[in-house]
Amino acid sequence: MTLAPAEAELSIELSQAIAVRVREELARRRLSRQALADLAKISISTLEKALAGRRPFTLATTIRLEEALGAPLRAPVRAPPPALAPETLGAYSRPAVAWLEGDYLTLRPSFEDPTAIYAYRTEIAWDDASSSLAFREAARLDADFTQKGAVSLSNQSGHIYLVTSEQGQFRLATLGRPTIGGEMYGVLATLQAGHGSHLTPAAAPVAYVPLRRLADPTFGRVTPGGAHFDDYRATLARVTDKGFARFFGL
Repeated sequence: MTLAPAEAELSIELSQAIAVRVREELARRRLSRQALADLAKISISTLEKALAGRRPFTLATTIRLEEALGAPLRAPVRAPPPALAPETLGAYSRPAVAWLEGDYLTLRPSFEDPTAIYAYRTEIAWDDASSSLAFREAARLDADFTQKGAVSLSNQSGHIYLVTSEQGQFRLATLGRPTIGGEMYGVLATLQAGHGSHLTPAAAPVAYVPLRRLADPTFGRVTPGGAHFDDYRATLARVTDKGFARFFGL
């Protein structure tokens, strides 16, 4: 049997909120529960069970209580505030950075072959556990060195930082504001793996291109004459040609 609208039970969350409001009104007015039940023309048993959470309020009961108290009990349901990233990452909300989520073709010079370009995929997505954007790399030839970490956004500089921090070791990509096409250009500061366990600090230009803009991207080490090499090289050249980053030397 389907209940009439007035007899339908309210949600548990709303019933709990109404119970809190009723108890506040009783305390404010120094009114007994029996007196309120008499004013609202409901049984004391019904009121006691609803206030104790043993049964939900019905719409009819709530309306009678509102009329008896002369006060609204059903406050408008408000959406919870958006989750915020920690202040150390920029205190941004997810709606404010939704435009940054997605998959990117990531380009940098190859550390092993100075004539080649290294291409892999980077995913940026919201991570509920950390309440922030996170990034994760994939499609790398050197899978053992695949990076993941947090995304920081600076309100002051407008720059975007992809930060890997593992056991005191850091790796950082500093990126400028996205272009109209969504590309991001900047500098990668990392460690180059050498022989054995030898690691050398290294820096290189880096570019992030939304994969949705590419029909058939090539991943791995792309050498001169290979598919997309000229386009990849031109994309990386924009880092310095367009002033997204500067490299100084003695």
